[in-house]
Amino acid sequence: MSLSPEQVAWVAHLARLDLSAGDQDLMARQLSAILDYVDQLKQVDTENVEPLAHPLKIHNVFRDDMPAPSLSVDDALANAPDRRGDFFGVPAVLD
Repeated sequence: MSLSPEQVAWVAHLARLDLSAGDQDLMARQLSAILDYVDQLKQVDTENVEPLAHPLKIHNVFRDDMPAPSLSVDDALANAPDRRGDFFGVPAVLD
């Protein structure tokens, strides 16, 4: 599949890239090669293939989620550089 210069320019615009004419030609060739490979993958027969969540056998390596007591407000905010009541003080971002 061959991409037009307008299509490459639009993809560059979406990616917020400023491409020179030489870079656009290079990107057109590389993106076309990627799309050709995707078209090649579309031709693979996957009719009788079971869907996989993961190709390798994995097991849960995390501990069981058991409820435990949490920190008190005073303990959690003990090292806070700016404490405002029961909350962390942070600079205002919006007016």
